Amino acid sequence: MRSRFQQDLELLKGKLLAMGGMAEHAVELAVRAYRDRNLAMCQEVLNGEHHINLAERQIDELAFDLLAMQQPMAVDLRFILAVIKINADLERVGDQAVNIAQRVMEIATLPLVDLPADVPKMAAAATDMVRRALEAFISANADEAQRILEMDDVVDQMNRDIFVAMEKAMCGSSNHTRQALDIIIIARNLERVADHATNIAEDVIFWTRGADVRHHFQG
Repeated sequence: MRSRFQQDLELLKGKLLAMGGMAEHAVELAVRAYRDRNLAMCQEVLNGEHHINLAERQIDELAFDLLAMQQPMAVDLRFILAVIKINADLERVGDQAVNIAQRVMEIATLPLVDLPADVPKMAAAATDMVRRALEAFISANADEAQRILEMDDVVDQMNRDIFVAMEKAMCGSSNHTRQALDIIIIARNLERVADHATNIAEDVIFWTRGADVRHHFQG
């Protein structure tokens, strides 16, 4: 029975990593669509949302079954609880990708304007956080997870910089208002992706150390 339980835990981990790959890909695809003004890529992001939502439900069902049938203790219990929370954050990363794609679909209808917003750079930083958070989860590396928490400030600053730049662009020309507002929303969604990566890192620390580091609380 214990061997089967461990196999189920590995299955749960594998499904979560696959889910993470889908969510990360969705964000990257949405940002490529922004860069290329590519409506087909936007539609691909929207179509992929169903698969991410389905994966979320399957992971939750397996996790809840393990909780109900195996009654795990200590570190295994924390692992399953962490998976449930990480699963929810990854689903929300997918939601952010959909939000970005929807904004890009509007931008694509507007005249091409060169606005001072490095969205791809911000997206690279945010998705790197997600990737590294999942790697910390794979390796049960709380130290790496702790470093991810410190990366969030960088993405927050990028978000503020884009907001200020777009505010100036709107003041300079009313013709830029709609596109600048869309970029502000896209940056906000990327900032939320980084927030979800931070949540994942916190859950890795909770699982491996039994410490609650949310809101800088050490338990």
